[in-house]
Amino acid sequence: MSERRKSYPFDQIEPKWQAIWEERQFFCAPNPGEKNFDPSKPKFYILDMFPYPSGAGLHVGHPEGYTATDILARYKRMRGFNVLHPMGWDAFGLPAEQYAIKTGKHPATTTRANIAKFKAQLKRIGFSYDWQREINTTDPRYYKWTQWIFLQIYNSWLNPATNRAEPISTYRGKNPDEVRLAYVADVPVNWCPELGTVLANEEVVDGKSEIGGFPVVRRPMRQWMLRITAYAERLLKELDGLDWPEGIKLLQRNWIGRSEGAEVDFAVAVVEVGDSGPPAGDPRYKIRVFTTRPDTLYGGTYLVLAPEHSLIDLIVTEEQWPAVRQYRERAARKSDLERTELAKEKTGVFTGAYAINPANNERIPIWVADYVLVGYGTGAIGGVPAHDERDLEFARKFDLPIREVVRPLGGEDSIGFVGEGIAINSPIINSLPTQLAKQKIIAWLEEHDHGKGAINYKLRDWLFSRQRYWGEPFPVVWENGKHRALDENELPVVPPSLDDYKPIGTGEPPLARAKEWVRYSGNALRETNTMPQWAGSCWYYLRFCDPQNDKRFVGEEAERYWMGGNTPGGVDLYVGGTEHAVLHLLYARFWHKVLFDLGYVSKPEPFQRLVNQGIILGEDNQKMSKSRGNIVNPDDVIDQYGADAFRCYEMFMGPLEQMKPWSMRGVEGVARFLARVWRLLMTENQAGEWELSARLREIDPTNAQTKITHATIKKVTEDIESLSFNTAISQMMIFVNAFTNAETIPLSAMRTFLMLLSPFAPHLSSELWDKLNVKFQDVGDITEQKWPAYDERLLLEDELEIVIQINGKVRDRMKMSILANEEEMKTAALANAKIRQLIADKTVRRVVVVARKLVNIVV
Repeated sequence: MSERRKSYPFDQIEPKWQAIWEERQFFCAPNPGEKNFDPSKPKFYILDMFPYPSGAGLHVGHPEGYTATDILARYKRMRGFNVLHPMGWDAFGLPAEQYAIKTGKHPATTTRANIAKFKAQLKRIGFSYDWQREINTTDPRYYKWTQWIFLQIYNSWLNPATNRAEPISTYRGKNPDEVRLAYVADVPVNWCPELGTVLANEEVVDGKSEIGGFPVVRRPMRQWMLRITAYAERLLKELDGLDWPEGIKLLQRNWIGRSEGAEVDFAVAVVEVGDSGPPAGDPRYKIRVFTTRPDTLYGGTYLVLAPEHSLIDLIVTEEQWPAVRQYRERAARKSDLERTELAKEKTGVFTGAYAINPANNERIPIWVADYVLVGYGTGAIGGVPAHDERDLEFARKFDLPIREVVRPLGGEDSIGFVGEGIAINSPIINSLPTQLAKQKIIAWLEEHDHGKGAINYKLRDWLFSRQRYWGEPFPVVWENGKHRALDENELPVVPPSLDDYKPIGTGEPPLARAKEWVRYSGNALRETNTMPQWAGSCWYYLRFCDPQNDKRFVGEEAERYWMGGNTPGGVDLYVGGTEHAVLHLLYARFWHKVLFDLGYVSKPEPFQRLVNQGIILGEDNQKMSKSRGNIVNPDDVIDQYGADAFRCYEMFMGPLEQMKPWSMRGVEGVARFLARVWRLLMTENQAGEWELSARLREIDPTNAQTKITHATIKKVTEDIESLSFNTAISQMMIFVNAFTNAETIPLSAMRTFLMLLSPFAPHLSSELWDKLNVKFQDVGDITEQKWPAYDERLLLEDELEIVIQINGKVRDRMKMSILANEEEMKTAALANAKIRQLIADKTVRRVVVVARKLVNIVV
């Protein structure tokens, strides 16, 4: 849009007001005890999921949620709330490290440039963030406290008696490392040799890394783990008190995956005398299996171990070892998703060893198959082919016995039946229905020391280390083969500068190159793994409450105020994409609960209300991506139509939570609406300069104008509260239409309207408000105004439009009081000037009155 064609001077207005807001710090939220803090106001903490600052900058999909929260933040300030609305940067991550490997530039350098680009783009949209609270997860002043929180987790354990985390000093066992909430274990991981790091399951797609598309293999490695499984039950139950979408709660519940059943111990069968084999009674040679259907124990005809199971090396026979080794190597090249794909053909290999089924004392073969994962349950399953589809497929392929132990109640075929029924071929529990059979067999297992009732979770402990440079170093050293925490006064542990960020290739992290840094002392070496990108985002909402505090991760008073209230969660509204529906939210909740147990925070949950914005597609209805060439840069939209038009269109596209396509024609339509708002109050004089319209007067509005004003206040207020921003904008369009052709425009109605518009189009509203202040009474900045209230009584209809017909044909309309009776309607119709003229020479035979609708005059 050229200078000549601009419908109003947004290119001058918007930079002007952004500079004023920054200079006057209108959106600064003081903490309790600080200057200008008003303790009489309620608080409202509204938070965006902070972005990873990539080199590409923002596209129009990113600011959708930011715009929604900004509208609500501006509205809440006008409603008299102390509003905390901060922004920061989740800046550690693999992309910056990969760029450093290619270019040699330190990740911090590119991260700073990327942040500057993102920040400039956000400021240009006019978001009312409190930039004094800006944080960056790669800033040592920030990750000092990330490391500090890790130390609290490391130095804690979950006491089963209280179901709460306590300092490790309260543990009375011999080996505290067995119960620490942060521990070290050798676990099978997704190892990417090219990237030189471990990847989470979500970062592996079709056996390749999500970033770069490099091959990924499974291999055991020493890793730091966080014992999130200790909190599984609380993470599950305490979802109930949160105002989150049910779909997100379901995703979390499924990820945690609670199952009730039994753990059953299968002893490995002792081989004949003279053969090599495990000794009888050695607990290492018991295989523990979790099952949700212990009532089917008699139907167990084989066991299956995950390829990574530690027992395989001890029990596999010499004859079967080559086949088992080859099978395990093939399995290591598959992702968990590939291994558990239901549609794939089952594969497996016999170990040559046997176990004893404790229910019937039968020897059953022990197999290895990749559809069993070592990270789920115990890494071993009991095959009950008659009553499990996957087991049945496996048994048929390898010709294993199939024994029916449940009779369906409806007469269906027993083979392949997975529902509840009556126990058969099971001496201890024969003829019992499934639920009673479960109870009895569990009691029998416990009585004979063969197992116990148990609750299992699909959730696994959190693999918390990465073989990367660009991440938080662990505040841990190794001495004589054991790990120990650094003192808190040694924080932050800052990574050393490196000339080469490439992975070493042996599995050692890049930090291992810095030999001097690694050598902590003559006997101790630093941990060279780094924390995952998740670490900094697990607690950033707390740092926003008190970002300048160098004595504590968050001040007690600031935390109690901003995270306070009568709900379990502290952040009043959290807005972000569904891509973080499980892991980020789960990890943040886990960290928060540990801090809550230890007395560092006042609430058991971090986020009370969660809203997920929908994806904005390209104009081709496809997801925006460089490869499709359909990315829209917000800078280009703002250049052409202005930030206010960009903001309003982002909200006008449709409901916040829905997916919708971008349309430049749609932006143009919203821009025309804002131009009409401008021209409603402004006119262009002969010199081409804008000045306030002479139609603006300090007069009382008409009844109709009062009604549309109060209807608009009500609609916009209710729609902002429900985040229905698109319909709020529609109502404001109706308001403008109602005043466009008015001969005179009441000042009071326009002031009210500008307050309603200001959260959506703050630059335009501020400019017009300022001009009204110059010509009329100066009532202060628009951001300092109290949100207008509506009067329900003024919304009631006191008049009706009555149709007047002659012989059934509409001839005119008239306004009547809603209380008018039939006689009054008849009299008014016959007195109507137009009707009198039409019936002047005719005889009125009768008059038909339909109350509150019409008068039909028959002549």
